[in-house]
Amino acid sequence: MQFRNLKIVDHIVFGRGSFNQLDEIIAPHRKGDFPMIFFLDHFFIGKPLASRIPLRGKDKIVYVDVTHEPKTKQVDALAAELKAEFGEVSGIIGIGGGSSLDLAKAVSLMMTNPGSSADYQGWDLVKLPGVYKVGIPTLSGTGAEVSRTTVLTGPTRKLGMNSDHTPFNQIVLDPELIKNAPANQRFYTGMDCYIHCIESLEGTFLNEFSKSYGEKALDLCRKVFVEKDSWDEESDAQLMMASYAGGMSIAYSQVGVAHAVSYGLSYLLGTKHGIGNCIVMNHLQDYYPAGVEEFKFMVEKNKIEIPTGICAGLTEEQFESMINVSMGMKPLWENALGKDWEKIMTREKLRALYDKL
Repeated sequence: MQFRNLKIVDHIVFGRGSFNQLDEIIAPHRKGDFPMIFFLDHFFIGKPLASRIPLRGKDKIVYVDVTHEPKTKQVDALAAELKAEFGEVSGIIGIGGGSSLDLAKAVSLMMTNPGSSADYQGWDLVKLPGVYKVGIPTLSGTGAEVSRTTVLTGPTRKLGMNSDHTPFNQIVLDPELIKNAPANQRFYTGMDCYIHCIESLEGTFLNEFSKSYGEKALDLCRKVFVEKDSWDEESDAQLMMASYAGGMSIAYSQVGVAHAVSYGLSYLLGTKHGIGNCIVMNHLQDYYPAGVEEFKFMVEKNKIEIPTGICAGLTEEQFESMINVSMGMKPLWENALGKDWEKIMTREKLRALYDKL
């Protein structure tokens, strides 16, 4: 067996109000007068969080538009703009949901690696460490704060820059930052974590490392979305830790069917990751029967509407495009269905699944 020498985040601070330590945390990583660049989710334009960012010298806030999930051309453009304006930067700090964190990781890597970010979509293609990078989630569930990937849609595929150089150097997990998240968005990202856990715990790559983190994350998701009748401060902390533990679980195993299928939706239709996973999970009784039953209970209990009929009216060419992207996620399918997965998940069966969405 090939054991993975897992690279994880270097430093972690957790706790309500820990965002206030950011100035102190990043100070030792400043290089001369080269600035720190803060990628702030455009949701926070005009909101109080922007005024709390500790700007020094030439530091700059860049509001990143994450209406759509990150694209390679967006990453390349941001990196080119920073190089043109400053030459070098001391670091990139991503503040926001999973897309903002992924953008921060990707741009950090493209400040030091040549070519286009599309060149690095795949496993272990990134050769040089990026600039110093910090992740500060304001939504919890994606696990982007801890993962070794940054998921990007490129010219031909949706695939992450998966490498040991991708994880953040520092993360700040402040539950206070997620308390005002819209209920629907909070649910979708929370379900991303729940689905991570189901796919990891029922996958063929399962091991005690993944299991330990996955079971804890699943337990925390259930406390938040099954057992409680209302959201409270404890829920913020529990979901934030569920996201971290869920991300750690899949770091040493893999996700599965829901993610593999939702990548196709995102590539073709631009469906947001969390919503896409929910749309697909709704129809995976054949693969995760207990998980789907509990998922549907949580949807009903939390009064969330899952979109339907999003593939209605697509052309054959469009279905083929989604199928190609999905079938390209080989490690995900192997984790879900085993080494002979191609005999189980045929293109015809995958097409029938997309028809249901």
